[in-house]
Amino acid sequence: MKDCISNARLEETGFSYTLSLINGKYKMTILYTLMEFGVVRFNEMKKYIGGISYKTLSLMLKELERDQLIHREEYPQIPPKVEYSLTERGKTLIPILDAMCEWGDQNRIE
Repeated sequence: MKDCISNARLEETGFSYTLSLINGKYKMTILYTLMEFGVVRFNEMKKYIGGISYKTLSLMLKELERDQLIHREEYPQIPPKVEYSLTERGKTLIPILDAMCEWGDQNRIE
């Protein structure tokens, strides 16, 4: 039996929590990029995504790192080298990303 909407609150659902982590103009794109390529450097990601500013990419990466979905590895060298990858927690989103890819392939309107 379905819950009655008058007794329910969207903010208390797992859907809402998941959305709070991945909602943002580029967060899903960043997660997809890391799923596809594994370990990616900042400038590689910016080039791959295209159209994203340095500031926005930096902010989205910081938020994803804060939420423990991605790992940031900084190497002490000159010039600085920083690589990003999915955490184990982030990897649990792969089935969702795969499903989105599959849906897009099957439902693309040409």
